[in-house]
Amino acid sequence: MKIIFETIDKTNRKIHLSRERLKHISKHPHMHEPIDNIELTLKNPTTIRYFEDDENIRYFYKEFKHMDSSERYLLVAVNYFKRKGVRNYIIFY
Repeated sequence: MKIIFETIDKTNRKIHLSRERLKHISKHPHMHEPIDNIELTLKNPTTIRYFEDDENIRYFYKEFKHMDSSERYLLVAVNYFKRKGVRNYIIFY
């Protein structure tokens, strides 16, 4: 598995974005955020929310005040694993 980037998020957990996830995510026309913004959202989110249907998923939101209103917010969803040795990864952004 090729890793595009790996970072430590606001909750002090290691997160990665794989080439496979990026390829899947990039198929959607509105998914075009620069990698730097994704990493910034994980490190310094405006807020973090829980997904009601799955306790292992977190939504990281970041407001970019300098952007126009249509692209002002970024959501990065992360899947956390409780098992040791299994990597936490980005689901979508």
